[in-house]
Amino acid sequence: MTNDADIRADLVEPYRKPPGAAVGGPPGGTLAFLRGAWGVERRLVDRRCGVTGTLAGRAEFLATADPAVLRYEERGELRFGGHRGPARRTLIYHELPGGAAEVRFADGRAFYRLDLHSGHWTERYGCGRDEYVVSYLVRGPGRLEERWQVTGPRKDYDSVTTLTRLDVSSLA
Repeated sequence: MTNDADIRADLVEPYRKPPGAAVGGPPGGTLAFLRGAWGVERRLVDRRCGVTGTLAGRAEFLATADPAVLRYEERGELRFGGHRGPARRTLIYHELPGGAAEVRFADGRAFYRLDLHSGHWTERYGCGRDEYVVSYLVRGPGRLEERWQVTGPRKDYDSVTTLTRLDVSSLA
């Protein structure tokens, strides 16, 4: 069972380089690291409505006709409060000079910037009067964690996602 206090403790601060962690992030840039298939596990806490949940599934960062663009397809089962059912989302990752990526919604609207060069990344942005903080931490060649803290007059939730690489052959 998901424990609100455990998730909240995980989300108190954006990721920082953990003691003893390797210096630097994945070689080859953000898209090179992300490309391929991943298992997805997500924990959610919505403090506004007092509901917790999980998502378990699969995600793929897929090649497109443009070699500088990946399409992120996520599918899984969402358990949130009394709801249990399928969930999906699609994002577009555009490579930027220097190895970072611009993340966009499937309809092309800008979302946020992601740069895994150092092995960790935090980005803040506003949407209306709500504030979004997303943090990433590369835990190894086949593991990535993503945290969201969203606060404001309309939203108040945390999300922790662990991506675990499924296609380990791509690491060779």
